[in-house]
Amino acid sequence: MTALLSIENLTRDYALRGKGGATRHLRAVDDVSLAVEAGSIVAVVGESGCGKSTLARIVMALDRPSGGTVRLGGDDLFGLSAKALARKRRDFQMVFQDPYGSLNPRHSVGRIVAEPLHLLDDAPRGRDRAALVARALEDVGLPGSAAERYPHEFSGGQRQRIAIARALITNPKLVVADEAVSALDLSIQAQILRLILSLRDRHGLTVLFITHNIGVVDEIADRVGVMQAGRLVETGTVREVLDHPRQDYTRTLLAAEPTLAALWQRTRRGPPPSTVAG
Repeated sequence: MTALLSIENLTRDYALRGKGGATRHLRAVDDVSLAVEAGSIVAVVGESGCGKSTLARIVMALDRPSGGTVRLGGDDLFGLSAKALARKRRDFQMVFQDPYGSLNPRHSVGRIVAEPLHLLDDAPRGRDRAALVARALEDVGLPGSAAERYPHEFSGGQRQRIAIARALITNPKLVVADEAVSALDLSIQAQILRLILSLRDRHGLTVLFITHNIGVVDEIADRVGVMQAGRLVETGTVREVLDHPRQDYTRTLLAAEPTLAALWQRTRRGPPPSTVAG
């Protein structure tokens, strides 16, 4: 398969002003290379502060790297003009961590889901626009009529479905999910993971899945990159990394974060909520 997303030798440095005006430099992302094949789900996992969210922001062109390249569909995102990058944004969208803070409470769900349509040169209007929004909502398991309601009328899991519908409205090639299930309880996490897997299977979606919880990775990823102090210290298939970790850091993460199924069995009776689409 062909790499849809190719990250090569990526670095990101920040200048920090300390006491007395002295400046020191923090390397948040350190020589990271990663390939994400079309139609795959690749997880990047690591502790808070390891640089994974900075990596996600750079992939989304919300931050600029200090060095290296990010190619999407063969295009160097940071070699594009501002106009060309704006056109390219229809091809990559993001789902954020907080389903409560990422949706404008003053806007209807329909308006929220339709927000990215301004990226399309031929964006539908009127009834066609409303029909597209309704289909996007139905695609994530919500009724089309939800478009007339407001975020406060929905649960956290439903709000994250709305955020996913918004990300999918432009039919992107890549979705970056940054801690997309970490704010949800276990049963809702399983539902959202199952939804992402279903969307991948139905639409050929490619996903870069950012998480601090290596246990969640077992439920969703094809491949895994383990990030520590800005560097990818281990990569491989999900079974290679989880079943035969090479790094002590990976083993520490696994010991601290059991799989979602194991957590469910600890806290509930009965079988865990499967993420395999039925």
